[in-house]
Amino acid sequence: MTASVPRVQPGSFLTLHYRLAGPGGDIINTFKDKPATLTLGSGELSPAVEGKLVGLEEGARATFDIPAGEAFGERNPEMVQWVARSLLAKMGDPNEEYHVGEVVQFSTPDGMGQYAGAVRQLGEDKDGDGKPDAVLFDFNHPLAGQPVTFEVHVIGIL
Repeated sequence: MTASVPRVQPGSFLTLHYRLAGPGGDIINTFKDKPATLTLGSGELSPAVEGKLVGLEEGARATFDIPAGEAFGERNPEMVQWVARSLLAKMGDPNEEYHVGEVVQFSTPDGMGQYAGAVRQLGEDKDGDGKPDAVLFDFNHPLAGQPVTFEVHVIGIL
């Protein structure tokens, strides 16, 4: 009797290489570095992306084209917000410099998690200290509202 090849199930602990890309190119690509390890259902990947993994066998390689908005939802204009410099100073380093295009990590209010925002615009320097009085952040996922290519190589399943 031959042993069956393990298949990805909800809750599986995986070692894998993966790549997420949108129309502008790669957002994440582990193929050039060490593989990722994650548990399905833990929120490390979107549910739509995780759903593509379920049923794949250990050793499988696959590429999926996911329609716009399905992988990371639609863009939400309410998630583009101005954040006052005074609040940014309370949340982190008061001397932090922000640059358009960079992604900034923030801690959740309970300190148990993190979220990210991309700097879209710097406000005016009304007090003359060389720092903007506010920063416009986009808290949408970078691939929200876009078609996504998801490439995967399942290395191990526990």
